[in-house]
This record gives sequence, structure tokens and C-alpha cells, in this order.
Amino acid sequence: MVLKLFSEADRKRVSRAIRAAEKKTSGEIVAVIAERSDDYVFIPFLWAALAALAAPLPFLYLTAWPAMHVYVVQLLLFAAGGLLALWKPTRLMLVPGAVKRMRAHRNAVEQFLAQNLHTTRGRTGVLVFVSVAEHFAEVIADEGIYEKVDPEIWEDLVDGLTAKIRAGAAADGFVEAIKEAGGVLAKHFPPGSAKRNELPDHLIILEQDRPESPA
Repeated sequence: MVLKLFSEADRKRVSRAIRAAEKKTSGEIVAVIAERSDDYVFIPFLWAALAALAAPLPFLYLTAWPAMHVYVVQLLLFAAGGLLALWKPTRLMLVPGAVKRMRAHRNAVEQFLAQNLHTTRGRTGVLVFVSVAEHFAEVIADEGIYEKVDPEIWEDLVDGLTAKIRAGAAADGFVEAIKEAGGVLAKHFPPGSAKRNELPDHLIILEQDRPESPA
């Protein structure tokens, strides 16, 4: 699903944007987009279990059904909930927004560490992260940057990125976000004579079952 958002030309544009931004700063920028940040299988099954537990009440008070019939209704409700959990769109609709945001943020932090942004010299790594299923975007900057850059700047960057993605221009959103992040880094962290490229310059695509990291 995520790969459909980016043509080969789009991915090359993002790579060029990262390289151009990093020429002006000693900081490092990594761009990651994930199809989703969790399977969320447990949430629909939880709703199914709650519905099955609540099912006996109206039958016990409003009907004369025997206990065995009520028990069968409970089983059918739980089974129906389990089948719904197998269909991704329904599964995602049943997940509370707060849970989706929490899981997506956790995934962003995990990617910040997995992509070694915390190991850059001067602690000047920046992650531009999007999780599509959760409609979630975040910029995570290392401690060296947070000491000098107002967090509101990153919030404005995220707002612009998500607006572009909603408009169907995901590649444009990433290119503009990377350009803005590079401009912020250039003001506070010039490249220096010992500038070297420490991290990947391509868009990292995380699909459901496997990561894609096209050059």
C-alpha cells in the first residue's frame, strides 16, 4: 500500500532532497514512512469479548430463553467479532485514536533508534516519520537539536507534511519537510570541514511484512 504512494521518481526526489539539505549542515536527516505501526488484533477481540459478555443481559430479563441458547448467542457474537478482526479496515475503525497515536509514536521512537539517529556526532539527527494507517506524522530530533530549536518549528513542519499527504501529494510533503528541516539545521549546525554522511539518504519504506529501502 505504501509503495503506491511513491513512484521511483518520487523516491529519487526524496533522496535528492535529503542530500541537498545535508550539504548545508552537520546534522543528519532520515525519512521513514510505515504502512502501519501495529496489527491491533487484540482490540477487536476485546470488543467482541465485551459484546459477548453483555449479550446475556437482555435475553435473561426480556425472554425465557434457556441458558444454552443464550450461551450460543455469546459464542456467535464472539465469533463474528473475531471475523471482523481479520478485516483490516474494520479492525482499525475499532481501535481508539489514543491507542493508534501511542503505537505510532512508539514506532517513531523505535525507528529513531533503529536508524542510528542517536549515534550521530553532536547528537544532531532528525527523523521525519509517517505512519499511514494511523494518519500520524512526527518529527523526532536528538537532544543536541532540542537544546537550540523551538519544538513548535517541528509542529509546523508536521502540519505541512500531513496537509500534503491528505491532498495526495506525499512525495511533495516529504520533500518540503526535508527542505524545512535542513534549513533549521543549517542555522544552528553548519557543515564544518569534517562533515561526513553517516546515515541513509533515501526514503525508508516499512510495509506490513518487510521494509523497503530503495536507493
